[in-house]
Amino acid sequence: MEKLKFDGFINRYNLGGEVESVMVKSDDTNLSVRMISDDKTLLGDVTVAEAEFPNGEFGIYTTSQLKGLMSVLDNTISVEETTGALKFSDKGTKMQYMLAAPSVIPSVPDLKALPPFNVTITLDNDFVNKFIKSKGALADADTFTFTCKNGKGEIILGYSSINSNRISITVDCKCESDVSPIAFSAKYLKAILLANKGSSTSSMEISSQGLCKLAFTDGDFQSNYFLVEIK
Repeated sequence: MEKLKFDGFINRYNLGGEVESVMVKSDDTNLSVRMISDDKTLLGDVTVAEAEFPNGEFGIYTTSQLKGLMSVLDNTISVEETTGALKFSDKGTKMQYMLAAPSVIPSVPDLKALPPFNVTITLDNDFVNKFIKSKGALADADTFTFTCKNGKGEIILGYSSINSNRISITVDCKCESDVSPIAFSAKYLKAILLANKGSSTSSMEISSQGLCKLAFTDGDFQSNYFLVEIK
């Protein structure tokens, strides 16, 4: 398999180090993972079409360590399962990563009954670049706040009921009605946008009941993320 594809899979769930421990599942056609952040405000799943990975479920406890080990390998690699480990190799190098027991991997709850999403926001390159730069400029801003009034939507970094340093980005959105300010994690949104930058299709939806959904498709990759409202 191509190491570049496996790296892309890891980057989409690891989100720059925000998610370390996951159960990776593989069958004859797909490699998939479901993840949850330590603070429980981010959930998601990533799937990539890949038939050259061993079938089964594999506990990855420290993804950053796996990434470091993978860095020594060339782009074309083979993967095999041995007792308690995955072995990766290229033409001249072999690497072994020890697997974790499922009991030490955080369980990810099923999102069976999603609330209705009453806001759709266009995720174009202009917004992605502006948000990433804005989060860099306001590094201490923990949340981004969405608000919509009279059909005009804004995403605000540094939002407060009193005067504050802030950046407001006008967004192209469809709102069923006015939406009172609702906040989600800014660091996770930035990490998600960076990991999926350049995707062929992308979408962002918000429910005023407290959930934000982001979905991306890029070639063989499909990624979905859910951000829980921060109050």
